[in-house]
Amino acid sequence: MKKFQHFLEVFIFGARWLLAPLYIGLVGALLILLWRYILEFVSLIENVNDGDAHLFTLDLLGLLDLVLLGNLVLIVLFAGYENFVSKMEIAEKSTDRPSWMGTIDFSGLKLKLIGSLVALSVIELLKDFIELSNHEQDKVGDGTIWRIVIHLTFVVSGVLFAVMDRIGEVKGKHITAGD
Repeated sequence: MKKFQHFLEVFIFGARWLLAPLYIGLVGALLILLWRYILEFVSLIENVNDGDAHLFTLDLLGLLDLVLLGNLVLIVLFAGYENFVSKMEIAEKSTDRPSWMGTIDFSGLKLKLIGSLVALSVIELLKDFIELSNHEQDKVGDGTIWRIVIHLTFVVSGVLFAVMDRIGEVKGKHITAGD
């Protein structure tokens, strides 16, 4: 029975490597995101002389949106790989290693993800409001209302995640102190 248990544990522990292709796919997604950024940047340059400040601002916000999305993918890629697959020994010796790398646990990853989603949501809302002011409409459309609801949901979720993590830390300290 002990041999079977050992085999099973080795098998289950090795199964974490099934995530590796998913992280490789995220690298591919970053390449696609880079291509999209280049297309948007060229479009921004082509339209810079049009004189419409609102359109320029919307295009610039689109670039910011793509950069934040890239940051989000990179955070998930590095933190997910290090937390669930294997440590990146090559990065430990690098002077370019991001300071947060290797320090984000699953809880921190959740908070960074929700924070990034809130930032992306804010940019989308800002685009909507600039578009509204550009057309001088008095009425906010259903799409904008749904974006506001979704944004508020992200904000509330982020606050609840932070509160739950804080409660977990306090209870963990209390339990350890009581032992």
